[in-house]
Amino acid sequence: MSPFTEDNVPSPYRQITACLAAVGSEAFPRALLALVEQSGARQVMVFALDDGARCLLSWNFAAQSLGEALAESYLDGWHRKDPLRPVLARMASGQRRVVPIGPETRMQAAYRERFFTAPGLSGKTAVLVATVHHRLVVNLYEAGMRIDPDLAELIADLAARHYDSGARPDPLAALSERERAVCEGILQGRKAEAIAGDMGLSAATVVTYRKRAYHKLGIASRGALFALVGEGGQIR
Repeated sequence: MSPFTEDNVPSPYRQITACLAAVGSEAFPRALLALVEQSGARQVMVFALDDGARCLLSWNFAAQSLGEALAESYLDGWHRKDPLRPVLARMASGQRRVVPIGPETRMQAAYRERFFTAPGLSGKTAVLVATVHHRLVVNLYEAGMRIDPDLAELIADLAARHYDSGARPDPLAALSERERAVCEGILQGRKAEAIAGDMGLSAATVVTYRKRAYHKLGIASRGALFALVGEGGQIR
């Protein structure tokens, strides 16, 4: 389900201004999602492909659970089979490239099945951005309607400005509501059983959400979570 309604989605021009104003702040992901939704994209995924892979933003406007599952799969080794990864690796800092991906694009059959055919996505407009600090791939997935490449490039430029900014963004912005709640419980020093009780879930389910969150954040331990968030475990 979309986080926006017809009444509260601003025009594209106002939304671009809102994104620029929110660069480097916790308000940026929501502002960017509002703009992405107006592009006609069914799903957006932003990954940093530096040494490994880290999810910076993932959202499916029709089924958020599907977006989460695809992001988790990508981080769980599929990023190594991404046909765009070697292209991004060769790009020099400051370069940006728009790459339309459709039925005619060559890729491994298993990769196409996992990220396009099975979730009902016809293709995507990908934008590769090499910044001073990151190598980003901004994926705008389509379900029939092609996305304006100029708008896709603008969206990627805004994302690059935000994730490459000196300001510290919300480190948990890429997480779903439940993944975030689990991480916040961990940061408060609570055990899985206590977090499960607060959320009305089983401890095993809480552990699953924790694993998914750690995958997206590119970390593997509670200590790494505290280090990522900052001193005292306070989310800024």
